[in-house]
Amino acid sequence: MCGITGAYAFSDLGRSALANLQAATDAIVRRGPDSQGHFVYDQCGLGFRRLAILDLSADGNQPMTDASGRYTIVFNGEIFNYRELRAKLIQKGYRFHSQTDTEVILNLYISEGRSFIKKLNGFFGFAIFDKEENSLFIARDRFGVKPLHVYRDEDRLLFGSELKSLLALGVPRKLDYVALSQYLQLNYIPGPATIFKGIKKLLPGHY
Repeated sequence: MCGITGAYAFSDLGRSALANLQAATDAIVRRGPDSQGHFVYDQCGLGFRRLAILDLSADGNQPMTDASGRYTIVFNGEIFNYRELRAKLIQKGYRFHSQTDTEVILNLYISEGRSFIKKLNGFFGFAIFDKEENSLFIARDRFGVKPLHVYRDEDRLLFGSELKSLLALGVPRKLDYVALSQYLQLNYIPGPATIFKGIKKLLPGHY
């Protein structure tokens, strides 16, 4: 179990979330006691807590940036067919510096764009930042095994594996009373709602 979080600012006001990136990462420390990492470029910030499973070396640390410096990823999950996908990428000329499925996802995105998701056999939540296009791509596995929450207003887009990382990024702590009523009736909150107003679950298979 690892944890991801991050922010993308649309305005100067939204950039305040970037200053809270360390706090947001600390909020999910239980998801990854082995290491932490941060990436900040212009209006985007990514945070990660690692539980090392594949490639226990520092080569597997995140956020992970490709050799060109253009793309950076934070990834939580497990891809069961990553060795097969890695071998095909090597045949295309891609080089790898780790033994992780994270690097496979990053290179697949570089090779094929967003459509690569259909090739993944596993469960995941990830975010990829493209420095040249100044874009952030966030996705969740089709069965929703890995949690991923998002918040968006006119100033910023925030995301995280857990609600408390978004609260640490500055989302107001306002209860969604409709969601609370659903929880009291059903003992769970149907997606995409959460207990906090404005924070949504990214639905399974969505990006």
